[in-house]
Amino acid sequence: MVPDNLRYTKDHEWIRVEGDRGTIGITDYAQAQLGDVVFLELPAVGRTVSVGETFGTVESVKAVSELFSPVNGDVVETNDALVASPEAVNTDPYDKGWMLVVRLQDAAQVAGLMDAASYQALVESEGK
Repeated sequence: MVPDNLRYTKDHEWIRVEGDRGTIGITDYAQAQLGDVVFLELPAVGRTVSVGETFGTVESVKAVSELFSPVNGDVVETNDALVASPEAVNTDPYDKGWMLVVRLQDAAQVAGLMDAASYQALVESEGK
């Protein structure tokens, strides 16, 4: 099930916006495609990320994949617990599996991302 309170990218990242901050992670569909996540590389606090830019990598038993930022922002927090226990990406991608928090530079960018229904349609089309 795709949560309604998030926005999504075509690259299977999600963002939850609260005020001027956005929490970012990968979707349940993405983690299922990756398989067991064994390592994460996340950006340093203070780094600026841009839309579509790689902000880190996720390594699974199947592959290493880049992580792409859905918005422009300044990294204000990373999920250090996730780096220590990356399997949380597989077991709880929308809660304990969050990756970073950014201070949004332009909140209007979020409106350009997919809502839950649009993202669900994308996933269904990829599964065919």
